[in-house]
Amino acid sequence: MTASFAEYRELAKSLGVDALALVPGPNFTRALGQGFMSHERPFVLVIPAQGAPAAIVPNLELGSWGLVDFDGAVFDWRDQHGYQAAFAALASHMPMTRLAVEGQVMRVFVHHALKQASPELEIIDAEKQISGLRMIKSEADIAAMQKAIALSERALHRVLATVEIGQSEKEIESRLIQALFAEGADDLAFSPIVVAGDNSARVHGHARADYFIQSGDALLFDFGARKDGFCADITRTVFVGEVSDEGRAVYETVLAANMAGLAATRAGVSAHQIDDVVTGVLETSAFAAHIETKTGHGLGRDVHEAPYIMRGNPQLLPAGTVYTNEPGLYLSGKFGVRIEDDVLITEEGCQVLTQFPKELTIVGA
Repeated sequence: MTASFAEYRELAKSLGVDALALVPGPNFTRALGQGFMSHERPFVLVIPAQGAPAAIVPNLELGSWGLVDFDGAVFDWRDQHGYQAAFAALASHMPMTRLAVEGQVMRVFVHHALKQASPELEIIDAEKQISGLRMIKSEADIAAMQKAIALSERALHRVLATVEIGQSEKEIESRLIQALFAEGADDLAFSPIVVAGDNSARVHGHARADYFIQSGDALLFDFGARKDGFCADITRTVFVGEVSDEGRAVYETVLAANMAGLAATRAGVSAHQIDDVVTGVLETSAFAAHIETKTGHGLGRDVHEAPYIMRGNPQLLPAGTVYTNEPGLYLSGKFGVRIEDDVLITEEGCQVLTQFPKELTIVGA
């Protein structure tokens, strides 16, 4: 049995539930040490507060399941026969009255199958508590993230060296994806955002095939590789050919906010406090009307995970937490600037895991 099950058992006890149920995703992978896909097939790991675990496993996954160090009961099922009998077998094997699940991950049909097998079962959403176990990163976790970040930064260096006026956003995006895999990415952490000109003012814009880079454009990259199960999430904004006085002023304001957030980061500070400092810099600038986002979010096996760095979140941040410091300003119809670092909180302050330069850069001149 994997050692991390002990954490889940203790959590089940603290929540006052009989068991926790995990489905394929970052918590499932963390608990088992191996990732699985589910697609249309229910796949459930149940960890009780006491006793042996159990799992509902699609029959076609049994070969891979055999690689997992698991000593609990396994109820497999085939597509041709359906999965409800496996849920009934689980209910008979492990009677439960209260079950905690991942509310942001578990799909509705799995919830229904659990209830059909045990109509009196109370299912509670413990997403925050279950995913919260991942917030403090181990040395191995940090090492994997550093690999993902380093290769992502090498890929960006490659791409920026090739940017020229007249290229399309889609062309540059394609080169970035190729560079990430050439540098050793296992996968993309998420679909990259490569946007220029007025499109860079859209927080989650999409690369256009019919827009061609012009002199003076802001060119924003928000991207990251996945390596050894962990994500990088980096944003850098450059200017192509030249930069206007307004562009320079916006950039320097965003950079000042980013740096203020780093200075405010240390173990024991709250998520609210960091965002209040970062957003405060933007609010006291001439561009206060162009704030659209909070400061950032946790980073690890998921690109977005706890903690969420925003005003109103009193959560205290322990050493070992990794979060994104990504202030931005978005001038609709003109351009946007975002600068994002991946930050490890330490007892003394913080370690900025991203090393890509942040001074204002002009490319393609």
